[in-house]
Amino acid sequence: MLDIAVIIVSWNVRDYLAGCLTSLYADLGRSNLVGEVWVVDNGSTDGTQALLTDLYPQAHLLQNQKNVGFGVANNQGMQAALAQTEGIRYFLLLNPDTLVRPYALKHLAACLDARPETGLAGPHLVYGDGRFQHSAFAFPGLAQLTFDLWPVPGRWYESRLNGRYPRRYFHGRRTPFAVDFVLGAAMMVRRDVAESTGGFDESFYMYCEEIDWCWRIREAGWSIDTVPQAQIVHFGGESTKQVPANSILNLWRSRAQLYQKHHSKPTLWLSSQLAQRGLSRKARRAGDPRLRQAYNESAAIWRDARRKIAEKK
Repeated sequence: MLDIAVIIVSWNVRDYLAGCLTSLYADLGRSNLVGEVWVVDNGSTDGTQALLTDLYPQAHLLQNQKNVGFGVANNQGMQAALAQTEGIRYFLLLNPDTLVRPYALKHLAACLDARPETGLAGPHLVYGDGRFQHSAFAFPGLAQLTFDLWPVPGRWYESRLNGRYPRRYFHGRRTPFAVDFVLGAAMMVRRDVAESTGGFDESFYMYCEEIDWCWRIREAGWSIDTVPQAQIVHFGGESTKQVPANSILNLWRSRAQLYQKHHSKPTLWLSSQLAQRGLSRKARRAGDPRLRQAYNESAAIWRDARRKIAEKK
């Protein structure tokens, strides 16, 4: 019986990965959980493979020749774990730019143990300096697009209007609470839920994969919970910072795909209008020509989504 199969997808973040693995193995032992680790490397060129061979030989290494994306690589890791190990109870999908704080794994596993209706659980994420990080959300709609693309009062940013569960839901709270989705930096999911829902939709190359998966898990009748007592440090965006223009384009392409998949035609039509205008506005204000191009291409993606709606009428 394996309590937890941990899947970590890595791309050129060797030093962060080393810290992640050290904290992870420490907490597995501290929490008295039986776990094995699969690192899926998306074609790193920074010595990640040598790091694993030299310092973490107990970790399973899957090597891709190129960056196949977050969802595909996580699915590869889960499939490899299922093929190589029997009796897996839970998968922990963990970003490499994280540090597992003491007993975080114990609290996440305890949530799934005690709440049979819960299919997936996420932790309380904090930044490297200890600041609160948003990690529990409502499914995105028109309001979230407005907050992301247009100036709004700063005090509203952390409000439920923006789909974020404020810090008051976490501080001093000892019991899990239900949300729509959790941030994909750290998620513990039941093996049977992962298998029955098919894991990540691999058509999402980067971004929104966890939102789509949580949406499908919720539609299948499971609850998604956040566990405030389980704290994990998430430095955030260390891979995507390396190519900011590509990250912008990938984000807005995936968001358009998510809205087309899960929202009604009227909501999608309004969303595409809002997104196209907001992204065009950002393009006009961007000083870097690469960012300007990324925003313009993103606006075109949403314009195309609206055109497809009109063609279907």
